[in-house]
Amino acid sequence: MGDLKRLHSLLKEIDDMLASCMRCGMCQSVCPVFGQTLNEGDVARGKIALLDGLSQQLISDAQGVQCKLENCLLCGSCSANCPSGVKATDIFLKARAALTEYNGLSAVKKAIFRGTLTHPGLFNRLIDVGARFQGLMTRKANAYHGTSCAPMLSSILGNRHIVPLADRAFRKTHPFLDTPAGSSGLKVAFYPGCLVDKMYTGIGDAVIKVLRHHGVGIYLPENQGCCGMPSLASGDTKSFEKLVSHNLETFSGSHFDVLVTPCATCTATLKKVWPMMAENLGMKDQARIEAFSRKVMDINQFLVDKVGVRPKDALGDTAVTFHDPCHLGKSLGVFSQPRALIQASGKYRIKEMKDANTCCGSGGSFNLQHYETSTEIGQKKRNNIVATEAPIVATGCPACMMQITDMLSSKGDNVRVKHSIELYAEGL
Repeated sequence: MGDLKRLHSLLKEIDDMLASCMRCGMCQSVCPVFGQTLNEGDVARGKIALLDGLSQQLISDAQGVQCKLENCLLCGSCSANCPSGVKATDIFLKARAALTEYNGLSAVKKAIFRGTLTHPGLFNRLIDVGARFQGLMTRKANAYHGTSCAPMLSSILGNRHIVPLADRAFRKTHPFLDTPAGSSGLKVAFYPGCLVDKMYTGIGDAVIKVLRHHGVGIYLPENQGCCGMPSLASGDTKSFEKLVSHNLETFSGSHFDVLVTPCATCTATLKKVWPMMAENLGMKDQARIEAFSRKVMDINQFLVDKVGVRPKDALGDTAVTFHDPCHLGKSLGVFSQPRALIQASGKYRIKEMKDANTCCGSGGSFNLQHYETSTEIGQKKRNNIVATEAPIVATGCPACMMQITDMLSSKGDNVRVKHSIELYAEGL
């Protein structure tokens, strides 16, 4: 068992947060997991009922409660649509932390989070080795999408069509930048995130190209670490706090007006989750996190709202349909800016899909633990994309790109998957 004082503090916070839930069931209509399972325990109301008196549940069936809580995408649909303003996602994150504090962390997760992820240098070296030898473990799945399958890892990855690791990580192409503000008068810190650094390096290149085009100064420090969400989603607050402290220190070397990131999950984590989970870091660090988080913006929002990028008067000929990442739309309220950015390229026009703002089923580790449910949700998104007949689907989150690519690739659909910043950069 972990720190009892810390556990007691978490349980008290959870009890206080549960009080405003009226059990109205509005969350049923928007929960993607409940939409597949029709199990009351999988919807926010059911989980909140389960968490009432969590201290007793820990004693009677801690593992059962943990399994129920892990059957959640953390997409925020319930929170965004709750008439009482219940922050269900925050409750579930704190409850996972309490359960991990009580049950402890598995040996595998300890090795991944505390032994690897919290040591960015080591993590990067291991991924670099993996990129070099991934061809030995995989075979081509779909040439159009450039995806692979990994039969030797089927017990973990199943029959996924996976996006390969980049031959050369983004941090190696752009190891460090610290340039002054140009014509825009603005300077940003750039946080690419793990998936951009290690897989979708073209997104990082596009961000650099666009910022330079608009005369924005760039601070890109070395040795950036994970935002901490994978650790926190598994309840590992110690690894999360270590990564928060590491990144705060990493970005302390230069003044900047805004911190931008092209990853919706990273943006929501840095802006909202860091302050919410910072109570154990001390008053000084809490103040630093608050000041840091206020500067965080999604790259689409920054370019449209701060730099003033506007759509062209004449729309382009090529149709693009857009998927709203949950952490971008529901968590941050960023909907119009990615669409405006795409149409500002002059090459594209938006063709909306049905239910553009519903979850694609990724959910980070949810995709690994509940791949069947994840795929069922993902295939609904795939069907809506294909129905538009648009040759390109864009989004603002690399994790969503992975999920959507898997869905389209496995069905043999010739629809390109792009980040909105890549489409805008093409027109410069």
